[in-house]
Amino acid sequence: MTGTPAPDQHRALDLVGIGIGPANLSLAALADGVPGGLDTAFYEQRPHFGRPGGPPVEDAALRVPFLADLVTLADPASPWSFLRFLRSRDRLFPFCAAERFRIDRAEYDAYCRWVAEALPGLHFGHQVDGVRWNPEQELFEIDFTRTGAEGGTRAEGETAAPGRIRARSVAVGIGSEPYVPEPLRPLADTPTVPVVHSADYLRHRDTLVAAGHITVVGSGQSGAEIFLDLLRSRPEGREGLHWITRTEAFAPREHSGLGLEDLTPDHTRYFHALPEDVRDGPAPRRRQRHQGIDPATLAAVHDELYRRSLPGGWPDAVLTPGVRVRTAGRVATTRVELHLEHVQQGTRSRLTTDAVVLATGYRERPLTRVLTGLDPYLRRDAAGRPRIGEDFRLVLDPSVTGTVFVQSADVRTHGAGVSGPGLTAWRSASILNSLTGREPYRLPHRTAFTAFGLERPDAPRIPGQDRRLTPLVRT
Repeated sequence: MTGTPAPDQHRALDLVGIGIGPANLSLAALADGVPGGLDTAFYEQRPHFGRPGGPPVEDAALRVPFLADLVTLADPASPWSFLRFLRSRDRLFPFCAAERFRIDRAEYDAYCRWVAEALPGLHFGHQVDGVRWNPEQELFEIDFTRTGAEGGTRAEGETAAPGRIRARSVAVGIGSEPYVPEPLRPLADTPTVPVVHSADYLRHRDTLVAAGHITVVGSGQSGAEIFLDLLRSRPEGREGLHWITRTEAFAPREHSGLGLEDLTPDHTRYFHALPEDVRDGPAPRRRQRHQGIDPATLAAVHDELYRRSLPGGWPDAVLTPGVRVRTAGRVATTRVELHLEHVQQGTRSRLTTDAVVLATGYRERPLTRVLTGLDPYLRRDAAGRPRIGEDFRLVLDPSVTGTVFVQSADVRTHGAGVSGPGLTAWRSASILNSLTGREPYRLPHRTAFTAFGLERPDAPRIPGQDRRLTPLVRT
């Protein structure tokens, strides 16, 4: 929140949040409603709220319904809900008349900014430099640098101001960053070569549209939206587009009710309880189903291609699944040569193009960037990664009486649903229930019709009673 007074650096807070993306913004909003109150502060190095990268295309649609906002699935009565946002803008009736269940990214971002601008305890323009444990005081010490006026930037000649705050618990929500495959990183870092990540598509769109030939790499929702936008922007018969992906098909995302139960808390709990070697195994097909393309977008791509074929012939657009980029290099000063390999055929070829858009997704930022000072206390798994408990706590040495929660728990530990916005409110409420040791937010015991393991998910936990096999296995 712009202009929020800085916390008293001599008192210990209940919770300090590092990063203010949608995850920690949700946590801050729900923390604001905990009965009895929590003393919190959240820090973000950017001068204001903004989702990383923004939408690849202006009219892109979110993947989740509006009910899966920052708070509603944990607290429908929260003053920070999407419906409250609509009411504050006198837009409830137009929204109702539009009968829209899924909302545009731009509208979701406007809603998040509305929360960030009004919610107390948010400090933008503050970069967290490190976290360490003080065993004498049994508190975390969080060092930060104020990089500029909140909501703005540092004036010329103004020095960055260091600070320190203490807290009993920390929530790390540093989010993700654009992922660029290794073969393309040198080109993406070269200003004269138009190789851009989808996060920067809108900023480079005019240059890309003017290019003679464009290649889109990646078949997720962003790749489809960008390919469709480029296709509609190119002259008929001279499209000059190539869309490649290493997945087997340009496949639709799962939309059925039972299929979406893989994105529920029930599946998250089930997945976290699996043995580590099972979780680390090949990505299950259920994860791939949720990383596909919205069926409406796929239909729009096909419709546009079909319309362009009506005069006779085929549009100059090639779509090739099952292909990976082995290596890449420059041709002359501005063109790119991609060395491709077909995964199933084992064949190889070269593709020369004038521009490349990388719809290759995002990767979670490493926790070590801010938690180096806690390294001696971290407990690690067989691969040397920090262990994360079911309740999103980092597993620390027992001598550490404080708690570090991790908002960026990924598919490795908690399954496919935890990285999407659909579980944001539930995850935040789970953290607050764990932090307070009580239940300020009543969460459902069961959230899916599917039983992911051989247990009855709705059975009460009765000491000494085995719930695992008898109800589901018959001989």
